[in-house]
Parts: sequence; C-alpha cells; structure tokens
Amino acid sequence: MRSTLLTALAGYTGAALSSSVLLSGGTIIAFDEDSNGLHVIRDGAVLVTDDRIAGLYDEASPEGIPDDAEIVDCTHKIITPGFIDTHRHGWQTAFKTLGSNTTLAEYFMTFSSHAAGHLYTAEDVYESQLAGLFESANAGVTTILDHAHNMWSTDKAEAGLEASIESGVRVFWAPAIDPTKGYSAPDQIKDWKKWNKRSFPNDLVTLGIAYDGWDVGAPEVTQAVAKLIKDTKPAVLTIHWLGGVWPIDSSPSLVHSFGVLNTSTAVVFSHGPGMTAGQAELLRSTNQFISITPESEMHYGHGHTYSHRAQDQAALGVDTHLTFSTDILTQARLWLQRTRSRLFDEVLQRWEIPAQNPMSVNQAFLLATRQGALALRRPDLGAIKVGAKADLVVFDGRTPSLLGWADPIAAVILHANVGDITDVLVDGKFVKRNGKLTYPKYEELVERFLASADKVRKSFLAQPLPVLTGSFFGGNYAFYGNAEEMDVVRGEGTGYGPLFRDPGDKTSAKVAAAGTKHDEL
Repeated sequence: MRSTLLTALAGYTGAALSSSVLLSGGTIIAFDEDSNGLHVIRDGAVLVTDDRIAGLYDEASPEGIPDDAEIVDCTHKIITPGFIDTHRHGWQTAFKTLGSNTTLAEYFMTFSSHAAGHLYTAEDVYESQLAGLFESANAGVTTILDHAHNMWSTDKAEAGLEASIESGVRVFWAPAIDPTKGYSAPDQIKDWKKWNKRSFPNDLVTLGIAYDGWDVGAPEVTQAVAKLIKDTKPAVLTIHWLGGVWPIDSSPSLVHSFGVLNTSTAVVFSHGPGMTAGQAELLRSTNQFISITPESEMHYGHGHTYSHRAQDQAALGVDTHLTFSTDILTQARLWLQRTRSRLFDEVLQRWEIPAQNPMSVNQAFLLATRQGALALRRPDLGAIKVGAKADLVVFDGRTPSLLGWADPIAAVILHANVGDITDVLVDGKFVKRNGKLTYPKYEELVERFLASADKVRKSFLAQPLPVLTGSFFGGNYAFYGNAEEMDVVRGEGTGYGPLFRDPGDKTSAKVAAAGTKHDEL
C-alpha cells in the first residue's frame, strides 16, 4: 500500500541522509496551522532528518524514507512536542527540598540571588545548573528560558552558561543585569557584550537578558539596560513582574515607557499578580507574554489575580525547582485544575450549577507547548509539524498510569508522569533513550553534584532563619500578615512540623512540642 504523506519538508523528502530517524507506529499529537489547534494522528510516523521534522505520515511504515534511516518502534506510544519552560532559575538545584514551606517573602531572604550568592562557588553553579537541566530533560522539557540571576562574578555567571552549553538542552540563557558586591552593572554589561559575540554549538543556547530593576533599579542602570536592548536586539528579555500588593512592579506599561516592549525582542513577564485589563491589552497589542508558574505561585503566595484572563498571551514555567516539580506536565495539570476551580466557584457563588467545563485539556497542552514557543517568538518550537525543530517526547502508553488511554491529550495532561517518558529528542538528537539519559558522564556528574549540594546545604543550614516583622522590604505598606494555619491531627498539635533537612541528623526525634513555634522554612 502506498504511504499517504500528510506533509513533507522540501529538500528532505526521499533524501538518503544517514542522520534520519523514523518514529514509527505511534499516536502523534501534531499541530495544524490551518485550524491553529491540535491534530491527532493514530498509528502514524514522524521522520526526523538532522535537526528538523522532515515528514509527518498517517501510517507507520511510509514509502520514500531514506534507506539508512533508523526505525524506532513507537507502537502503543504517544509522541508529543517537547515541553517549554518559560521561567526557571537553573542554578538553584543544590537547594532541593530546603524550602518546602517557604513563602515568597522568606524566599527573598534565603534562596534568592542576593541572599544565596555567598554559598556558591563557580563549580557549585556549574554542577547545580547541569544537574537541573538534565532533571528537566528527563521530564521531557526540551526548551528552557533561564532567568540566570547567579550574577555574582564573571566566573560564577559563566559557569551557568558553560553548563547550559554542555547539557544539550535548548536554553535561552538570560543573565540578570543586577549589580552585586564586586560585580557592577557596567562590568555585567561588558561581560554580556562579550558573551553576545560568542557562537554556541548547534545554536542550542541563545543569549537573552534578564532585568528586574525597571521600577526599583538605579536610573542610570535602567537606562543602560534599555539602551543595550535597543542596540543589540537580544532574542528575549525576561522580567519578574509582581505588582498588586507587592511593592515591586516592573509592569508592561512601565517597561513600555522605556521603548523596549514593541520591538523584535520577545519579552516574557514572569508571574504578573498585578495583572489588570489594561496591562493584558498592552501585552496583546505588543504580542508579549506572561509566564504563569502555577506551582510556584501557589506555593509561595504570589497570588493569582487575573492571569487566567490573559491566557492568549501566556505560557507556563517552573520557577524555583528547588521547592517543587521540575516538569511542565505538573504545571499544566495544576493550572488547568486551578483555573477550572476558580471559574466553577464563580458560578457556584451565584447559586448556580456549572453547566460546562470552562477550560479543556487541549488548552492546557497548548500552554505547555505551542504557547511557550510563541512567547519566545520561535514558531519552529513546541509543535509537531513539518519544518519544526525535532524536539520530541515519547510516552509509553502501556505503563500502569496510561494503560487504557483513548484520548492522547487527556492521557498526557491528566494521567501521565515523568516515569512514563521513554525518549526525548532535542534538535533531532536523543537526550533520553529507553528511559535513561544519554549523557555519557552523567554518573560522574551525580557524584560531583551530590558533594557540591552537601556543601551548599551545610552552609545554608548554619545560617539563622529570617524573622519577618513589619513590612515587606521596609516600605510603608505591604505589611506582613499571617495565614490561618491548618490542623490535620486530632488532639494536641497540628501536624505542621518540623522539617528534616539535615541528612547528618540520624534521628527524627526533634519534634516541636505542641504549641511551640514551628520551623517555617
């Protein structure tokens, strides 16, 4: 039977190229440009040639495939585009599990770049960044926008860059212009210009800029950053945007006043609890995006005000993976259910019964893939279509969690976990295959990272914990308030604490007495 070729990339079709791989027999979650939506192909095939998707077929064994193409059997499997993380701080991996009960205000005093820089050497940054990127790749995250605020010195900053290059993951590396002791803004900008002259292997690493000082930074620094952006036109600018009750407000309208919003540079605003209808409309008119980090924003207490009202200009991110999941699957699932819940509540508060579901699994999937690509102005990412970059994820459809699936999108968004991912390709190359990372020196990295993380952890735990009194950053508003603490046990105590963060403590007997202050962090 002659193959039905759905689409093929001119110049690649039928070419006898040894760098071709055919993912054969799987169910493919493809993207249809005409409908601007998802398209499912069952028992189909994806042809990868070099770094691109060269063919997309509606049968498992199409004709015209290069003779030397490697055939990968994907029967009973689900093939998706790679997931895109539009907000992350890669250097923080060494802090994993240390901030399980932290609020955002506490984070600023403990794990933020200004609080934690003295705990890291350049080697610590490298190991932490590289280990974290492999954690993401293992979870099917193939593209990351790294808000790299490990800008404490040239060598510490470059350690994060070199680890990004080494990882083989697609990284938009955006070093933060943020003067620190011994590393001034002019020195940081000088280094950025030096990095901007570099070429990176396979173009997997793209240089961006991060800057949060639009409202609180020194005016001369802000003007220098704005000039740098307008002069060099970096691929992406990323900004933490809080607003609302938070006295930090690098809003789209403020950034727009510096002339950098309506340019060729993609601008990604992370979080955005200060979202208003006007700010959302400005994002639409300039085609810029917010990065919603659901788990982070619920964990820390950023607040979710109106982000769900601007999802047409939104993508998903992880943020501080030291405290929670590093996979976009979890973020998509949490955000879907968070949005459904709040919209259902609006109906219930009117004493009415919800008649339809306000957000679909397809929409959550698009936020995790296609929308991230559009936020970065890279339409060749986040979609399975001919000509797109070959960033692909393969799920085993016969694992216990996926067994019995019918709808592949629902299977991925609502049922799958990282353990179901068998293969991950970035730029046409396997970074995970048959359930294991392909990086040949991964075991060596594990040992180096564990030693580094142990050192960082011990130094962190030796410090006194912050005490939050008065107001956030000492302002005349945004005073601290206490949330109602939950009680999950009968009788005395609440079950809240303590934390068990010191591996050297061989006993779990250090239990806070009933009524005493718990270890908040």
